[in-house]
Amino acid sequence: MWAELRPIGRDAGSGGYRRYAWTGADADCRTWFQAQAEARGLAYETDRNGNQWAWLGAETYKDVSAGDAVVTGSHLDSVPDGGAFDGPLGVVSSFAALDELRRRGAEFSRPLAITNFGDEEGARFGLACVGSRLAAGQLTKEKAYELRDADGVSLPRAMEAAGYDPETIGADPERLARIGAFVELHVEQGRALDLSGDRVGIASAIWPHGRWRFDFRGEANHAGTTRLADRRDPMLTYAQTVLAARAEAALAGAVATFGKISVEPNGVNAIPSLVRGWLDSRAADQATLDTVVTAIEKAARERADQEGIDLDVVRESFTPVVEFEHALREEMNRILGGSVPVLGTGAGHDAGILSAAVPTAMLFVRNPTGVSHSPREFAAEDDCVAGVLALADVLEGLACR
Repeated sequence: MWAELRPIGRDAGSGGYRRYAWTGADADCRTWFQAQAEARGLAYETDRNGNQWAWLGAETYKDVSAGDAVVTGSHLDSVPDGGAFDGPLGVVSSFAALDELRRRGAEFSRPLAITNFGDEEGARFGLACVGSRLAAGQLTKEKAYELRDADGVSLPRAMEAAGYDPETIGADPERLARIGAFVELHVEQGRALDLSGDRVGIASAIWPHGRWRFDFRGEANHAGTTRLADRRDPMLTYAQTVLAARAEAALAGAVATFGKISVEPNGVNAIPSLVRGWLDSRAADQATLDTVVTAIEKAARERADQEGIDLDVVRESFTPVVEFEHALREEMNRILGGSVPVLGTGAGHDAGILSAAVPTAMLFVRNPTGVSHSPREFAAEDDCVAGVLALADVLEGLACR
C-alpha cells in the first residue's frame, strides 16, 4: 500500500507532496482509497461532503444502529511540499489493521468503517479540516461557498471540476449519529515519544489554535526614485510583526508563525502596496493564546501607525481546545496494557473537529526527528508496524467484544 501511494502528488524538485483538495493528485489518492476498499470487499461510498467511507460489509452498513459504529482513518491531502506520513499513515494503517484483524480471525460485533476526510490541511482554500467541519456543522454551506484558492477558484467550482456536486454539502448529523467511537492514528508531530523511548502514544488534548490574516496596506512607488523618508512601505511593518510574533510566543510559552505571504504588486523594483501575511498561533490554553494574538496585533498596529500603514486583521479559522473523551482514552490504554504514554499536541486533526459530535481519540506513532509538514518527515517501519498492531488491538477491543 505504501509503495502504491508514495508517488502520488510528489514533486520531483522538493521531494515533498502537493496533494491539494480537488486536484489531480487528490483524485488519484481517492481512486487509491476506493481500490483498497473494494479489494477487501468493503462497501465504498462518498458522503455529501466528499469524504470517503469504506464499511465492513454492505449488510453491516445497512444495519448500523445509532452510536454503534467504530470508525478509523485520517486524510490523504498534504500541505505544500509536505511529508509522506502526515495523514496517509493513518489511512494506510487503518487498512493494515483490518487485514491484521482478519488474520487473527476476529469476529466483529459492531460495524467498522475506514474513512478519508477531504481537505484536512487546508492548503488550497486556507481553511483546515473542511470535510470534517462540514460534516460536523462547524462550516456552513454559505461560508464554504465563499472559500477561494490563490487563483480565485471557488470551492464549489473546484468540486464540480472534480466531478462532485457542491449543492449537497453541509452538516451530516445522521451519519455522525451512527458513530460510537472514532480513532485516528497519526505520526507524532513532535519528539515526545522519541524522548520517552516509546513507539506509540495516546493523545490527551489538542491545543487551541487558529489562523489570522494580516493585511498591511501602504503605497506602491518606484524602488529606485522614492526617498526612504517618503515611503509607506508595508513590508517593513510586516517584518516587524513577524519578529513581534516570535517574541510574544516565546514569552508566553506558545507558538506563533507567519508561514504564508502575498505581496502586491510583487515587483522587484516596486515598493509594495499590500503585504498580506497569515499568522498561525497555538497555545496550551485559551487564555495564553488570546494573550499572544492580542499582543501581536497590538505590536502590528503600533508599528503601522508609526509608518502610515493601514492594517486589517481577520480571523479566518479557529479551533478551541479539544480534550479527547476520557472514557475512550482510558479504555484504549487498558486495551494496550495500561502503560502507554499520554501526550498533548499543538497540531489540529479531524478527530479534534469531530470530538464535539462523537467520542474521539488518537494514537501517535513515534517520529524520531519530530519534523513534520516537510519532506524530511519520517517514521521507521518497525514503529509504523507497532502503530498498526496497536490500532488493531484497539479496534478489536472496541468492535469485537
